[in-house]
Amino acid sequence: MAQNPGARAPRTEGPRPGDDGELRGALARALLPRIDELTRRVVDDIHAHSGTYASGSPVSRDDLGEICRVNLLRALEDFGGLPSGAGDFEHAARETGRRRAEQGVALDTVLQAYRRGGRVMWQMMAEHLRVTRGTPRAVGPVAGDPDTELDMAGAVWETIDRYSLVMAESYRLTQLEMQGRQETRRVALFEALLDGRGDDPAVAAAAAAALGVPLHDRYAVVVAAQDPAAPPNPAPVLDDHGIWSFWRPRSGRYAGIVRLAAGESGVLLDLLRHRTGATAGVSPEFDRLAQAGRALRLAEQALRTLPAGSGEAAAFDDRLAEVLLVGRPEIAGRIVTTRLGGVLDASAEREVLLGTLRVWLDSGCSAARAAELLYCHRNTVLNRIGRIAELTGCSAESGEVRLGWALALRALPLIGADGERAAVDGDLGRAGP
Repeated sequence: MAQNPGARAPRTEGPRPGDDGELRGALARALLPRIDELTRRVVDDIHAHSGTYASGSPVSRDDLGEICRVNLLRALEDFGGLPSGAGDFEHAARETGRRRAEQGVALDTVLQAYRRGGRVMWQMMAEHLRVTRGTPRAVGPVAGDPDTELDMAGAVWETIDRYSLVMAESYRLTQLEMQGRQETRRVALFEALLDGRGDDPAVAAAAAAALGVPLHDRYAVVVAAQDPAAPPNPAPVLDDHGIWSFWRPRSGRYAGIVRLAAGESGVLLDLLRHRTGATAGVSPEFDRLAQAGRALRLAEQALRTLPAGSGEAAAFDDRLAEVLLVGRPEIAGRIVTTRLGGVLDASAEREVLLGTLRVWLDSGCSAARAAELLYCHRNTVLNRIGRIAELTGCSAESGEVRLGWALALRALPLIGADGERAAVDGDLGRAGP
């Protein structure tokens, strides 16, 4: 936190050149023996004008007195061109900035205290000049010159301003260092939660404190693919809607914990789908921060059911069948082969038949409703369903067959290209209808 040594030339010891050098040195030497009185007056003045310091927390009166005393000593020595008792005139100012930043005292409050200190220091100098003016203790003919006294006042404020700048620089550097440490701690505790270590109450409590959220609330974990067309993470979009979240890259994806108010699950999905463009899986809600590790695994499973780069967001509970199928690709491939194999082989009709089957199943197997959605006649739907039954060798009236068709349609986008299905056929043999 040391100031750049090239910022200003180092001050040489001894009286400053010019007509006022002797007077500055004399004023400094006159006040140095009274440093305890000066410190007390400065502390009293700061307490009288600052509620923060007057409260005694986080800065006690002894702490304030110690810091004021050493700052006043260095300022008097520097002002008077005297040798420094510490060797480094600015060390006290840097130490003040560091300590007050760590204590959380506002920078403006510390700067005001410096100004109050400079004001009291000049008051005591002015008192000394009035007492000694025209006496043998006066320092030359300039001691009673009003213009020279104004110069002295200006020099005091120049000294105080310089030390204030050094203190403020140290304060800001300390803040940056503290923020870096706090961010490192937040990330480490966030990772601990996602790794499942939140079962340790101490870890969960520390993570809640570091993230600034309660241990018990409504949460969800989101895992978003790092799609080139999507933003790095959804945090800004969620922030704009008053939804708290914390995100970090993890294994080529972004993982986030999201704090939800009542009814915000749907809002979260909508924002992910329509405002971020990210392909994302969302865990079920949970009410204890310690459950984040399990929620992460569920969010990852939901993400695996989505095509890469689709920009779709899916809740785990809405993709239960797909989660089961994607976790067992050999079973998913077998369902597709046994339930839709004949349709998939009918290349000329394939897309029309699959589209009709999907709409028919989603319409509760109502040919009339499916016809409305497909803009065709009811008999056309029935003919296509009959053709699917013929190609698969199954009865469209069977509930078990309908379930098999529904599962096969969900498994179809999850098993990859036809070559993967062919590999399943080769390993297990093509099943008959």
